[in-house]
Amino acid sequence: QVQLVESGGGLVQPGGSLRLSCVASGRTFSSYVMGWFRQAPGKEREFVAAFRWSDNTTYYADSVKGRFTISRDNAIDTVYLQMNSLKPEDTAVYYCTADSPPMYYSDSDSWDYWGQGTQVTVSS
Repeated sequence: QVQLVESGGGLVQPGGSLRLSCVASGRTFSSYVMGWFRQAPGKEREFVAAFRWSDNTTYYADSVKGRFTISRDNAIDTVYLQMNSLKPEDTAVYYCTADSPPMYYSDSDSWDYWGQGTQVTVSS
């Protein structure tokens, strides 16, 4: 059973940075895709970024390109989301997700495994 545990959320001022971490366990992840989604109050869960473990290919939502970076640490089965130049509209619960692979990366229904989420609040 795949388990995903996120950490690193918090309160940050506009223009600031945060790094989210997602520790994965329960499988060998060489054939998996790892991703991040977010969900703001009253809104649907939306795709943020994805990382294909097999060839290091990355994917980003247009709204975060150039500001967010997804990366991994093989040694500890951890995926990171570095978030820079944060905006108030980035405020949401951020979820780590995994699948082998998902049918459609941007569709939350395509992903099988989810973490519990971590709150990110961007406010002055």
